[in-house]
Amino acid sequence: MKKMMLLPGIGVCIALTLAIAPTASAQGQEPQEIENTAPPAEPLNDFTERHVVAEKQVLKHAPIREADILWETRIWRVIDTREKMNLPFVAPESPLFSILQEAVETGKLTAYSTESDKFDRPLAMADLTQMLNRIDTVVVFNMDTGEEEVKTVQNSINWEDVKRFRIKEAWFFDKNQGTLRHRILGIAPMIDEKNEQGDFLYERPLFWVHYPSARSVLARHKAIASNNVAATTTWEDMFEQRYFASYISKESNMYDRRLSDYLTGVDLLMEGQKIEDELFNREHDLWSW
Repeated sequence: MKKMMLLPGIGVCIALTLAIAPTASAQGQEPQEIENTAPPAEPLNDFTERHVVAEKQVLKHAPIREADILWETRIWRVIDTREKMNLPFVAPESPLFSILQEAVETGKLTAYSTESDKFDRPLAMADLTQMLNRIDTVVVFNMDTGEEEVKTVQNSINWEDVKRFRIKEAWFFDKNQGTLRHRILGIAPMIDEKNEQGDFLYERPLFWVHYPSARSVLARHKAIASNNVAATTTWEDMFEQRYFASYISKESNMYDRRLSDYLTGVDLLMEGQKIEDELFNREHDLWSW
């Protein structure tokens, strides 16, 4: 009679496997599937993760010594979003006013009063909430009484209502580098005031935002400046690269007057262009050959 011989390791493994892991049929039960109770993951509306804009770091401006400022003036500009070059300001995916509104409401940025453009009067949150929300009266029909009733509703300002932005900036000649330079100081969204009949009365700024403090917030939001979906242009890039069209509404003067205080129509635009040309020529006039 032949004897069957098993290798030492194989026999032990088979015995342990049969002893430790009995089959489901030996227990008289069918195998059960483990129920997955985890919530389904939210699908990614893209084909890759995007982190360039979210993780962008803002480069600090080079410090300027007061002793190196040979000449300086302050300029106030108006950016009209209805101009073709300024269409990114009202792109529905990322309008500038919505970004500023969310930042001031959540406390990421401080909103300053428009009574002064020196950023010395911060607005309280209660005043800011009242400013960004309009109280309107509407007439509704009561089905129970069969009569018309006047009710008060609170509506937040729509970003589409902001047609223009006011920009405050400083222009100065840096004798250390021998160039004319500029720094944006503040941004103020403008809104139209109308009467009960919807007729235009005047335009006023809502609040001021200190631009140097807002650079880090603007750098985290993508600006829709082209049809290239892969572009990573942010709102901070839009202002630093001056990718906008504007016209001058005021230059610093001893009477603190705006151009609209003594000029209208074409004369106002021509005077703004004259100031623009003087800024361009001043750098050349400071040099002698």
